[in-house]
Amino acid sequence: MSRAMLLAAAAGMAGVVAGWELLGAFVVDGGAGRLGGRLLGPLRRAGATGAAPTARERRRLALVAAGCLLAAGWLVAGPILACVVAAAGPLAVGALVRARRARWRGRLADQAPIVARAIADALAGGHSIRGAIAEAAHRGGVPAPAGPELQATAHALALGDDLDLALDRLRDQARSPAYDLLVAAVLLQREAGGDLAGLLREIAGSLEATARAAREARTATAQARFTGLIVAGLPLGALALGEVADPGSLAALLTSPISAVMVVAALVLQGAGLLAIRRLSRVPG
Repeated sequence: MSRAMLLAAAAGMAGVVAGWELLGAFVVDGGAGRLGGRLLGPLRRAGATGAAPTARERRRLALVAAGCLLAAGWLVAGPILACVVAAAGPLAVGALVRARRARWRGRLADQAPIVARAIADALAGGHSIRGAIAEAAHRGGVPAPAGPELQATAHALALGDDLDLALDRLRDQARSPAYDLLVAAVLLQREAGGDLAGLLREIAGSLEATARAAREARTATAQARFTGLIVAGLPLGALALGEVADPGSLAALLTSPISAVMVVAALVLQGAGLLAIRRLSRVPG
Protein backbone atom coordinates (compact mmCIF):
# COMPACT_ATOMS: atom_id res chain seq x y z
CA MET A 1 0.00 0.00 0.00
CA SER A 2 1.46 3.35 -1.06
CA ARG A 3 1.88 6.42 1.11
CA ALA A 4 -0.70 8.35 -0.93
CA MET A 5 -3.33 5.68 -0.29
CA LEU A 6 -2.63 5.76 3.44
CA LEU A 7 -2.95 9.54 3.51
CA ALA A 8 -6.22 9.37 1.53
CA ALA A 9 -7.65 6.79 3.91
CA ALA A 10 -6.63 8.88 6.92
CA ALA A 11 -8.21 11.97 5.38
CA GLY A 12 -11.44 10.09 4.74
CA MET A 13 -11.59 8.82 8.31
CA ALA A 14 -10.91 12.31 9.64
CA GLY A 15 -13.71 13.70 7.47
CA VAL A 16 -16.18 11.10 8.77
CA VAL A 17 -15.24 11.82 12.39
CA ALA A 18 -15.55 15.57 11.82
CA GLY A 19 -18.96 15.11 10.19
CA TRP A 20 -20.24 13.08 13.13
CA GLU A 21 -18.93 15.67 15.59
CA LEU A 22 -20.62 18.47 13.68
CA LEU A 23 -23.88 16.52 13.50
CA GLY A 24 -23.69 15.76 17.22
CA ALA A 25 -23.17 19.42 18.04
CA PHE A 26 -26.23 20.39 16.01
CA VAL A 27 -28.38 17.70 17.60
CA VAL A 28 -27.27 18.52 21.15
CA ASP A 29 -27.96 22.26 21.00
CA GLY A 30 -31.01 21.98 18.74
CA GLY A 31 -29.20 23.51 15.79
CA ALA A 32 -30.36 20.79 13.42
CA GLY A 33 -33.96 21.42 14.34
CA ARG A 34 -33.57 25.17 13.95
CA LEU A 35 -31.72 24.79 10.65
CA GLY A 36 -34.33 22.37 9.30
CA GLY A 37 -37.14 24.62 10.48
CA ARG A 38 -35.55 27.63 8.81
CA LEU A 39 -35.01 25.83 5.52
CA LEU A 40 -38.19 23.76 5.33
CA GLY A 41 -40.49 25.94 7.42
CA PRO A 42 -42.02 27.69 4.37
CA LEU A 43 -43.00 24.31 2.91
CA ARG A 44 -44.63 23.27 6.17
CA ARG A 45 -46.52 26.56 6.41
CA ALA A 46 -47.71 26.22 2.82
CA GLY A 47 -49.24 22.86 3.65
CA ALA A 48 -50.54 23.78 7.12
CA THR A 49 -51.87 27.32 6.63
CA GLY A 50 -51.75 27.91 2.88
CA ALA A 51 -49.27 30.77 3.36
CA ALA A 52 -47.08 31.58 0.37
CA PRO A 53 -43.32 31.81 1.00
CA THR A 54 -41.72 35.22 0.81
CA ALA A 55 -39.27 36.08 -1.96
CA ARG A 56 -36.34 35.48 0.39
CA GLU A 57 -37.73 32.11 1.48
CA ARG A 58 -38.27 31.11 -2.14
CA ARG A 59 -34.65 31.91 -2.96
CA ARG A 60 -33.47 29.89 0.02
CA LEU A 61 -35.61 26.90 -0.95
CA ALA A 62 -34.42 27.14 -4.56
CA LEU A 63 -30.77 27.11 -3.46
CA VAL A 64 -31.32 24.10 -1.21
CA ALA A 65 -33.15 22.20 -3.94
CA ALA A 66 -30.51 23.07 -6.54
CA GLY A 67 -27.72 21.95 -4.21
CA CYS A 68 -29.42 18.64 -3.42
CA LEU A 69 -30.16 17.93 -7.09
CA LEU A 70 -26.61 18.90 -8.06
CA ALA A 71 -25.11 16.47 -5.55
CA ALA A 72 -27.48 13.65 -6.50
CA GLY A 73 -26.97 14.17 -10.23
CA TRP A 74 -23.18 14.32 -9.81
CA LEU A 75 -23.14 11.02 -7.94
CA VAL A 76 -25.43 9.29 -10.42
CA ALA A 77 -24.45 10.60 -13.85
CA GLY A 78 -21.59 13.07 -13.59
CA PRO A 79 -21.23 16.85 -13.68
CA ILE A 80 -23.02 17.57 -16.98
CA LEU A 81 -26.31 15.98 -16.02
CA ALA A 82 -25.88 17.32 -12.47
CA CYS A 83 -25.87 20.91 -13.74
CA VAL A 84 -28.93 20.23 -15.91
CA VAL A 85 -30.85 18.69 -13.03
CA ALA A 86 -29.79 21.41 -10.59
CA ALA A 87 -31.16 24.06 -12.95
CA ALA A 88 -34.61 22.54 -12.40
CA GLY A 89 -34.38 23.14 -8.63
CA PRO A 90 -36.32 26.45 -8.58
CA LEU A 91 -39.03 24.98 -10.80
CA ALA A 92 -39.32 21.94 -8.55
CA VAL A 93 -39.63 24.14 -5.46
CA GLY A 94 -42.32 26.27 -7.08
CA ALA A 95 -44.27 23.19 -8.12
CA LEU A 96 -43.98 21.70 -4.62
CA VAL A 97 -45.20 24.91 -2.95
CA ARG A 98 -48.14 25.17 -5.34
CA ALA A 99 -49.04 21.52 -4.78
CA ARG A 100 -49.00 21.89 -0.99
CA ARG A 101 -51.09 25.07 -1.12
CA ALA A 102 -53.55 23.40 -3.51
CA ARG A 103 -53.83 20.43 -1.16
CA TRP A 104 -54.52 22.82 1.73
CA ARG A 105 -57.20 24.61 -0.28
CA GLY A 106 -58.71 21.24 -1.16
CA ARG A 107 -59.08 20.38 2.52
CA LEU A 108 -60.53 23.82 3.15
CA ALA A 109 -63.09 23.33 0.36
CA ASP A 110 -64.03 19.89 1.71
CA GLN A 111 -64.96 21.50 5.03
CA ALA A 112 -67.24 24.14 3.50
CA PRO A 113 -70.41 22.15 4.43
CA ILE A 114 -69.23 22.04 8.07
CA VAL A 115 -68.73 25.81 8.03
CA ALA A 116 -72.16 26.37 6.50
CA ARG A 117 -73.91 24.19 9.08
CA ALA A 118 -72.01 25.76 11.99
CA ILE A 119 -73.06 29.27 10.90
CA ALA A 120 -76.63 28.06 10.29
CA ASP A 121 -76.83 26.58 13.79
CA ALA A 122 -75.58 29.84 15.29
CA LEU A 123 -78.14 31.83 13.28
CA ALA A 124 -80.89 29.49 14.43
CA GLY A 125 -79.77 30.18 18.00
CA GLY A 126 -80.61 33.86 17.59
CA HIS A 127 -77.24 35.39 16.62
CA SER A 128 -76.75 38.04 13.99
CA ILE A 129 -74.52 37.31 11.00
CA ARG A 130 -71.46 38.73 12.76
CA GLY A 131 -72.28 36.91 15.96
CA ALA A 132 -73.02 33.68 14.10
CA ILE A 133 -69.60 33.75 12.43
CA ALA A 134 -67.91 34.34 15.81
CA GLU A 135 -69.98 31.60 17.45
CA ALA A 136 -69.21 29.13 14.67
CA ALA A 137 -65.53 30.01 14.78
CA HIS A 138 -65.06 29.54 18.53
CA ARG A 139 -67.78 27.06 19.55
CA GLY A 140 -68.93 25.47 16.33
CA GLY A 141 -66.41 22.61 16.38
CA VAL A 142 -65.06 23.44 12.91
CA PRO A 143 -61.78 21.52 12.41
CA ALA A 144 -58.62 22.81 10.78
CA PRO A 145 -57.95 24.27 8.31
CA ALA A 146 -61.42 25.81 8.06
CA GLY A 147 -61.55 26.50 11.82
CA PRO A 148 -58.51 28.84 11.94
CA GLU A 149 -59.66 30.66 8.80
CA LEU A 150 -63.12 31.19 10.30
CA GLN A 151 -61.50 32.38 13.53
CA ALA A 152 -59.39 34.88 11.55
CA THR A 153 -62.58 36.18 9.91
CA ALA A 154 -64.32 36.49 13.28
CA HIS A 155 -61.29 38.28 14.72
CA ALA A 156 -61.30 40.77 11.84
CA LEU A 157 -65.00 41.44 12.40
CA ALA A 158 -64.40 41.92 16.13
CA LEU A 159 -61.76 44.56 15.32
CA GLY A 160 -64.32 46.50 13.30
CA ASP A 161 -63.74 45.30 9.74
CA ASP A 162 -66.61 45.55 7.32
CA LEU A 163 -68.49 42.29 6.74
CA ASP A 164 -67.95 42.46 2.99
CA LEU A 165 -64.20 42.95 3.41
CA ALA A 166 -63.81 40.12 5.95
CA LEU A 167 -65.80 37.66 3.84
CA ASP A 168 -63.95 38.66 0.67
CA ARG A 169 -60.68 37.93 2.48
CA LEU A 170 -61.98 34.46 3.41
CA ARG A 171 -63.10 33.85 -0.16
CA ASP A 172 -59.76 34.97 -1.60
CA GLN A 173 -57.92 32.69 0.80
CA ALA A 174 -60.07 29.67 -0.07
CA ARG A 175 -60.34 30.25 -3.84
CA SER A 176 -63.13 27.71 -4.03
CA PRO A 177 -66.59 27.85 -5.61
CA ALA A 178 -67.99 26.49 -2.36
CA TYR A 179 -66.88 29.55 -0.38
CA ASP A 180 -67.96 31.84 -3.22
CA LEU A 181 -71.44 30.38 -2.79
CA LEU A 182 -71.38 30.76 0.99
CA VAL A 183 -70.25 34.37 0.88
CA ALA A 184 -72.78 35.22 -1.82
CA ALA A 185 -75.59 33.69 0.25
CA VAL A 186 -74.62 35.67 3.36
CA LEU A 187 -74.32 38.98 1.52
CA LEU A 188 -77.53 38.40 -0.46
CA GLN A 189 -79.51 37.67 2.71
CA ARG A 190 -78.18 40.84 4.29
CA GLU A 191 -79.50 42.88 1.37
CA ALA A 192 -82.75 41.01 0.59
CA GLY A 193 -83.58 39.16 3.81
CA GLY A 194 -84.88 35.62 4.08
CA ASP A 195 -84.13 32.42 5.96
CA LEU A 196 -80.34 32.36 5.84
CA ALA A 197 -80.05 29.40 8.22
CA GLY A 198 -82.23 27.23 5.97
CA LEU A 199 -80.40 28.41 2.87
CA LEU A 200 -77.01 27.55 4.40
CA ARG A 201 -78.24 24.07 5.33
CA GLU A 202 -79.42 23.53 1.75
CA ILE A 203 -76.05 24.72 0.45
CA ALA A 204 -74.28 22.33 2.81
CA GLY A 205 -76.34 19.39 1.54
CA SER A 206 -75.70 20.37 -2.08
CA LEU A 207 -71.94 20.69 -1.48
CA GLU A 208 -71.81 17.27 0.18
CA ALA A 209 -73.67 15.69 -2.76
CA THR A 210 -71.24 17.35 -5.20
CA ALA A 211 -68.26 16.09 -3.18
CA ARG A 212 -69.63 12.53 -3.20
CA ALA A 213 -70.08 12.65 -6.97
CA ALA A 214 -66.53 13.97 -7.42
CA ARG A 215 -65.10 11.18 -5.24
CA GLU A 216 -66.99 8.56 -7.23
CA ALA A 217 -65.70 10.04 -10.49
CA ARG A 218 -62.11 10.04 -9.22
CA THR A 219 -62.51 6.43 -8.12
CA ALA A 220 -63.82 5.46 -11.55
CA THR A 221 -60.83 7.05 -13.31
CA ALA A 222 -58.16 5.93 -10.82
CA GLN A 223 -57.13 2.83 -12.81
CA ALA A 224 -56.70 4.77 -16.06
CA ARG A 225 -54.67 7.50 -14.35
CA PHE A 226 -52.43 4.97 -12.62
CA THR A 227 -51.86 3.10 -15.89
CA GLY A 228 -50.86 6.35 -17.57
CA LEU A 229 -48.34 7.10 -14.85
CA ILE A 230 -46.83 3.62 -15.16
CA VAL A 231 -46.51 3.89 -18.94
CA ALA A 232 -44.92 7.33 -18.63
CA GLY A 233 -42.49 6.14 -15.97
CA LEU A 234 -41.27 3.04 -17.81
CA PRO A 235 -38.68 4.89 -19.97
CA LEU A 236 -37.23 6.65 -16.93
CA GLY A 237 -37.03 3.33 -15.12
CA ALA A 238 -35.27 1.81 -18.10
CA LEU A 239 -32.72 4.63 -18.10
CA ALA A 240 -32.10 4.17 -14.38
CA LEU A 241 -31.66 0.41 -14.72
CA GLY A 242 -29.30 0.89 -17.65
CA GLU A 243 -27.18 3.32 -15.62
CA VAL A 244 -27.03 0.88 -12.70
CA ALA A 245 -26.09 -2.04 -14.97
CA ASP A 246 -23.57 -0.04 -17.01
CA PRO A 247 -22.36 3.09 -15.15
CA GLY A 248 -21.68 5.92 -17.54
CA SER A 249 -24.16 4.81 -20.21
CA LEU A 250 -26.48 7.73 -19.48
CA ALA A 251 -23.64 10.23 -19.76
CA ALA A 252 -22.55 8.64 -23.04
CA LEU A 253 -26.12 8.84 -24.30
CA LEU A 254 -26.33 12.54 -23.53
CA THR A 255 -22.94 13.42 -24.99
CA SER A 256 -24.00 12.24 -28.45
CA PRO A 257 -25.96 15.03 -30.17
CA ILE A 258 -28.38 12.73 -31.98
CA SER A 259 -29.20 10.62 -28.94
CA ALA A 260 -29.45 13.71 -26.72
CA VAL A 261 -31.99 15.28 -29.09
CA MET A 262 -34.00 12.04 -29.12
CA VAL A 263 -33.97 11.85 -25.32
CA VAL A 264 -35.18 15.45 -25.04
CA ALA A 265 -37.91 14.81 -27.62
CA ALA A 266 -38.99 11.68 -25.74
CA LEU A 267 -39.17 13.60 -22.46
CA VAL A 268 -41.25 16.34 -24.09
CA LEU A 269 -43.66 13.80 -25.53
CA GLN A 270 -43.91 11.99 -22.21
CA GLY A 271 -44.66 15.27 -20.45
CA ALA A 272 -47.32 16.13 -23.03
CA GLY A 273 -48.87 12.71 -22.52
CA LEU A 274 -48.99 13.16 -18.76
CA LEU A 275 -50.60 16.59 -19.14
CA ALA A 276 -53.20 15.14 -21.52
CA ILE A 277 -54.00 12.31 -19.11
CA ARG A 278 -54.33 14.77 -16.25
CA ARG A 279 -56.57 17.05 -18.28
CA LEU A 280 -58.82 14.23 -19.46
CA SER A 281 -59.18 12.72 -15.99
CA ARG A 282 -59.68 16.00 -14.15
CA VAL A 283 -62.80 16.02 -11.99
CA PRO A 284 -64.25 19.46 -11.14
CA GLY A 285 -64.64 20.08 -7.41
